[in-house]
Amino acid sequence: MIKKSTLTLSLILASALLSGCQTLSQYFPYTKRPVIEAPQTPLQTDIEKHEFELTGDQTLVGAIASVETREHDTLPDVARHFGLGYNDITAANKGVSPWTPRANSRVILPLQFILPDAPHKGIVLNVANMRLYYYPKKAPNTVFTYPVGIGRDGWNTPMGITSIAVKTPNPDWHVPPSIHREHAAKGHYLPSVVRSGPDNPLGYYAMRLAIGSYLIHGTNKPFGIGMQISHGCVQMYPEDIEVLFNKVPVGTPVRIVHDPYLAAWRDGMLYLEANEPLEKWSNNKLQLKKQVSKELRKLAKEHKAEVDWDKVNRIIDRADGVPSPVLTNASEIDDINKKAVQLAHPGQLYGQPVAETLTDNDWAMLVATFDNENDAKKLAAMLNHQGPPIPARQVAVNRSYQVVAGPFKDKKHAKEAASRIRFDFEIDAKLLKPREAPKLNLSKN
Repeated sequence: MIKKSTLTLSLILASALLSGCQTLSQYFPYTKRPVIEAPQTPLQTDIEKHEFELTGDQTLVGAIASVETREHDTLPDVARHFGLGYNDITAANKGVSPWTPRANSRVILPLQFILPDAPHKGIVLNVANMRLYYYPKKAPNTVFTYPVGIGRDGWNTPMGITSIAVKTPNPDWHVPPSIHREHAAKGHYLPSVVRSGPDNPLGYYAMRLAIGSYLIHGTNKPFGIGMQISHGCVQMYPEDIEVLFNKVPVGTPVRIVHDPYLAAWRDGMLYLEANEPLEKWSNNKLQLKKQVSKELRKLAKEHKAEVDWDKVNRIIDRADGVPSPVLTNASEIDDINKKAVQLAHPGQLYGQPVAETLTDNDWAMLVATFDNENDAKKLAAMLNHQGPPIPARQVAVNRSYQVVAGPFKDKKHAKEAASRIRFDFEIDAKLLKPREAPKLNLSKN
């Protein structure tokens, strides 16, 4: 029997790997910040999150919003529903646990974006904030924007100018030898070709770039969007890639940049958006800061305004991806968050996984045992958000908390899930035959 009482979740998260063509290379820890009381104003039912109209030389679009969580929500659930990535939601909510937020937690939705300093033509991908912008040729005053997942360190998404070379619906995944070796080293063996379907990490749409073998494609692991998870490809939520695939013609130019610090002037105010530079550029942080400072000085001079450089430093240190005003006497981040557009919770978040009820007649597995309930909830939530999902829940057993996965149709499917857990989390789960699962009312956990 597996005993994980001494295994902390931080170790699990540090070793957690998303299988297929993806790897979960990081888990963003959170730090406590003061809870901001939400003002009592009517709740708005929806907000624009993808399509924005541009006027003149406008480079700031969207608005900051907020929503309160409900029981069983995770920040990745909230992010996906509102068109954000994991990086967006966690950076803007450092005081909220990503996988186990308390019910009624106020979550900031950073749905305001500063456009990259690049021509408004075709696709512009800013890997620094993991966001794609599409400027359609037939609608020059419109921009569409979507969160993406990008290449992890060592498998970086390439920089530069290219184009869309080929569009393929229902693509097959021809597994590269390097990925075969990576999986085989951990006892998880892949076929030579993965056909289109729920097990295909390319999803149902792929657009090949005119450089190397890089793709913009969907994913069967949508909760990795907003992370450095791929072997260099650009990944999108399934619902987003379908829309973009149908909009973008072959030959569309693609420009890939790394702009962690972005400046914009809008409605009499100067804004700065700061994102943490990717590891590849971490040694250039000072130079990147000098570049954006030069741009801030230029915009301030044009509009005869004065920059508060202490604000600039705080925003860069905070690196939360939220466009913030930097002129003297401008609002601070807490005031910005207080004034965020308050959205009503939709009830069911888009794509939010719900684990099926596990009965004594089902195959299951005991994944791990913890002394802490919250750690068990975190692991169960992460299993539910694998792709395809591995249904799981935490179960109280005496003074410990077990993570039990299932139901599975048969022993074959249970073993395959166990193999994925071994590869993704480096945990050896114990298979439970029908009627071997804990004699508990699992549907309530």
